[in-house]
Amino acid sequence: MINEDKNIPFFLVLTPILMMVSAMLITIVVFEGAPHIPLVFGTIIASLVAWQQGFSWKKIEDSIYDGIRLALPAVVIIILVGLIIGAWMGGGIVATMVYYGLSLLRPDLFLISITLMCAVVSLAIGSSWSTMGTIGIAGMGIGASMGIPLGMVAGAVISGAYFGDKMSPLSDTTNLAAGLTNTDLFVHIKNMFYTTVPGLILALGAYWYLGSGFVSTEAEITKISSTMVLIQDNFLISPWLLLVPLSVIVMVGCKIPAIPALIFGIILGFLCQIFVQGGTVASSLSALQNGYIIDTGNSFIDSLFSRGGIESMMYTVSMTIVAMTFGGVLENTGMLKSIVAKMSGMTKSAKTLIPTTIASCFITNATCSEQYISVVVPARMFSSVYRERGLDSRNLSRALEDGGTLTSVFIPWNTCGVFILATLGVSVLEFAPYAVLNYSVPIIAIIYAITGSFITKLKPEQYTQPNQILKPTG
Repeated sequence: MINEDKNIPFFLVLTPILMMVSAMLITIVVFEGAPHIPLVFGTIIASLVAWQQGFSWKKIEDSIYDGIRLALPAVVIIILVGLIIGAWMGGGIVATMVYYGLSLLRPDLFLISITLMCAVVSLAIGSSWSTMGTIGIAGMGIGASMGIPLGMVAGAVISGAYFGDKMSPLSDTTNLAAGLTNTDLFVHIKNMFYTTVPGLILALGAYWYLGSGFVSTEAEITKISSTMVLIQDNFLISPWLLLVPLSVIVMVGCKIPAIPALIFGIILGFLCQIFVQGGTVASSLSALQNGYIIDTGNSFIDSLFSRGGIESMMYTVSMTIVAMTFGGVLENTGMLKSIVAKMSGMTKSAKTLIPTTIASCFITNATCSEQYISVVVPARMFSSVYRERGLDSRNLSRALEDGGTLTSVFIPWNTCGVFILATLGVSVLEFAPYAVLNYSVPIIAIIYAITGSFITKLKPEQYTQPNQILKPTG
């Protein structure tokens, strides 16, 4: 007799997760391989456990497909970012941003500058991925030209991009966290100031300290000047080209969805490569498919601008799909629910409930490889628990973002981790120490919970109100 609603024993729930993580560590650390196969292995083990516990193969198969369907919006954005990088490289748009960035920004203040730039852009458009795929790409080029380690630059880009994303009313995860917990969107954003703004201040302080070691010596100025000359020799540099990224930012800021705005940016970059840079239609199409390739004889310039294209994103796309097959089985067979329920049962007050929520978000990021699931599942599991403990829903919505949205970047096989690797070209191990905002905010949130600071409790009359969980509003 098949039982689709069977509760799987907790030790069996942990089996596929522990085996996947073990396989992941061996594959990546010992054999220096990719994370795809360990995730496939984890999906197989999870499916076998579910099947042995009475789930039909159709239910398991549908779970896999559901996971993949959840990843499709991310896959579309990943492909579009690959196209926009290829188009903007070939169109000289990134070269123009790098050129003017080198002429205007000082090495000692660069990390602070790029953090604030990414924060402002991400706040305006509500998307950390779009910010990293546009402004972040240029920032990586500028930082590399100044001799700043790429891990530092990536960390600053990520901190700024995720600050803006988290605090923007246009952000999908911000709306998701508020909607799932029945919290007013702007109450949710205002409540996040208590953890996110101190996190940004800590990040800027760290970048000021790190940046102070990069001074404009004569040798450094000569290197930057020679880089600018090489850029001018190989691209037509014009301030008019800056209108292309500006137009994309304005479109998204005017609430035009990200996908049509990115497509518009791709078309403009494609046209710039033909009519501004003098490329052929064939070479411009090749830049979209295979990435822009430049051969100047200077290895640094060649590596800096030979990037992008759909093909460059296929590793990330396959990684995203494979990761979501594992997450789909865990989510739809109740395994993940079992883990979160076990954790929620151990909480007695805000001192333990909020840290437990943050930990469950991180664990969901690591096991299901998708930041949206890390918000959705704990929201479902902890909503009634917060009410029972006399805590306002804004505490839960903030914890979901502090623990889910921000920590997703630290999991190499999470969709956010693989996107950053494909877009910025830096691995998690390289940028993790420098993504200061992303790890300081969860720590600040835990300190608040332990000390009772900035925790909002329910008023007596609110205990009688129904505890609804609403769908996200945007």
